[in-house]
Amino acid sequence: MSGIVGVADVQGTVAAGFEPVKDAFVRNFRERGERGAAVAVYRDGHKVVDLWAGTRDVDGEEPWAVDTAQIVHSATKGVAAAVPLLLHQRGRIDLDAPVGTYWPEFKAAGKERVLVRHLLSHRAGVPVLDRPLSPAEALDGESGAHALAAQRPVWEPGTDHGYHAYTYGWLVAELVRRVTGRSVGRWIADEIARPLGLDFWIGLPPEEAHRVGRIGRIEEPAGGGGELRLRVKRSVAEAYKDPESLTRRAFGAIDPLPDLNSAAYRAAEMPASGGISTARALARCYAAMIGPVDGPGRGYRGGERLFAPATLTLARTEESAGPDRVLVVGTRFGLGFMLHGAGAPLLGPGSFGHPGSGGSLGFADPESGIAFGYVTNGMRKGVTADPRAQALVRAVRSAA
Repeated sequence: MSGIVGVADVQGTVAAGFEPVKDAFVRNFRERGERGAAVAVYRDGHKVVDLWAGTRDVDGEEPWAVDTAQIVHSATKGVAAAVPLLLHQRGRIDLDAPVGTYWPEFKAAGKERVLVRHLLSHRAGVPVLDRPLSPAEALDGESGAHALAAQRPVWEPGTDHGYHAYTYGWLVAELVRRVTGRSVGRWIADEIARPLGLDFWIGLPPEEAHRVGRIGRIEEPAGGGGELRLRVKRSVAEAYKDPESLTRRAFGAIDPLPDLNSAAYRAAEMPASGGISTARALARCYAAMIGPVDGPGRGYRGGERLFAPATLTLARTEESAGPDRVLVVGTRFGLGFMLHGAGAPLLGPGSFGHPGSGGSLGFADPESGIAFGYVTNGMRKGVTADPRAQALVRAVRSAA
């Protein structure tokens, strides 16, 4: 199955006009080393692309099924970001209040001026931990928050931005817990996933474990040609090699990294990197952020939308832009979401969403009414612009 070369081998449906997306999906298997993947697209709340192919396990032979889900890495951050924005929409969180208003212990070590807005836009100044967490600590739901409460910022909060690769998840999780009394995974399950009928989890229930495919180790992009060569500036490569750089320290906040295919990792609530989703669920979630979606979900009557117009504006209003102190390259962030730009090429200037390390991607483009979700089990180097995801985005752009 991993050697798919024909359109006939792809399962699912494509609406008229979106055939280029299927063609690009097939080429990902032919030319870019895809093993198993799914892509879904909504337009104006209606599903127009729903495709899957390959094997559910990167190293297996069992076909990817209609309900196969995968770890989506940092694409999790986009769904997690919706929670504080919805709590703000409901009057529960003031974006301009200090984080310490809700989480008093966080005010220690020079963080008393960190605002909720800073936390969501990667401006809090705590992308690293002086003492990395062990895998057990990272997954226990408590140690990350304790460590961040004691951590001193590495820059003056609010004055600059840098990607909080792992710490973002513990920050958001503890803020949500202090405000609602629920974990962020529980809140998403109750208030977003169940009402919309999404197969998305932060903290996988045991009864759903059989649906999740195994992901592979990070590999170089497959094939040849300019598009497939990894173009990394010397300064970026050096930052990843330097053990004292913010880059290495941010991505080393858990040391050693846990086994991402383990039951313990899948069951843990890791809002920065551990979400598990179908492509369909990612696309539907973003579709609901920008408007009502079709069909009833489990408890969804139809006609509702997640974000009120003012909240949608907040989600895609630029809060951070320019050279990223962690990723080194330029990035743009709104309140929790990456925005369209060189660091995250999405559909257009008004798009917002989040890529995941290794390839996954979810986003919405309000101007075109497009919402997009892509998940894969074939990990590739890179944090932002994966060539397989970008090929699909270009195809959507040509169809939209």
